[in-house]
Amino acid sequence: MVSFRLDGRVAVVTGASSGIGAQCARALHGAGARVVLVARRKDRLQHLAGELGDCVVVAADLADPTVAADVIDSARIECGRVDVLVNAAGISNPVPALREDVAEVQRVLNVNVVTPFALAQAAVGVMRTHGGGSIVNVSSVIARISEPSIPEASYAASKGGIASMTRELAVQWARYGVRVNALAPGWFPTEMTSDLTDDLERSAAFTARIPLGRFGDVPELDGALLLLASPAGSYITGQTIVVDGGVSAL
Repeated sequence: MVSFRLDGRVAVVTGASSGIGAQCARALHGAGARVVLVARRKDRLQHLAGELGDCVVVAADLADPTVAADVIDSARIECGRVDVLVNAAGISNPVPALREDVAEVQRVLNVNVVTPFALAQAAVGVMRTHGGGSIVNVSSVIARISEPSIPEASYAASKGGIASMTRELAVQWARYGVRVNALAPGWFPTEMTSDLTDDLERSAAFTARIPLGRFGDVPELDGALLLLASPAGSYITGQTIVVDGGVSAL
């Protein structure tokens, strides 16, 4: 299991104030990494930093792609290096496409695609100076399937874009020793999915269509994340690992 360890490495995690991002931070910290916590809600980041210990807090509004260079530079200055970047920040706008405002589409794409690209671009500039690193983009099962009960065209477009971007960046940056992969969760109880998971009648109907018969537990993403982020996955790049209880296999 030593190859799954991240001792002495620095991991930047966006969206770390809640949900999947916060769990990614816990998993990477548990594997020995020093974690840089990035999100808009500084109070939540500070709470998580207090829970984990030895973390760096960087408050940033990721709806603005121009903050990316400063985020990575802050991590480099504070920690001396960047070895792992997890682009876990994301937003959705579940509204029928005919009523979705174009400005809101742009906001979703900025947070879910444009800023992750800018962060990856800045991170690879640091990673290549010390032999490489790993970038893990959080996509979604919605990049592969549609869910009729949740109309979210802009979110689907953004997560499909992340998966395609992951493949392209993996090919371009392999020469620098930087691996780029994606993690595609299915449905997990988080702040973003609470309207679904907290509704007993709706969630029962929903989980009946999941082959494993339940929503995932957020820590069930840890194994796939650590495989992609650590030396255990040193020959894996350009891939998307789906963790969805079998939904996309239907």
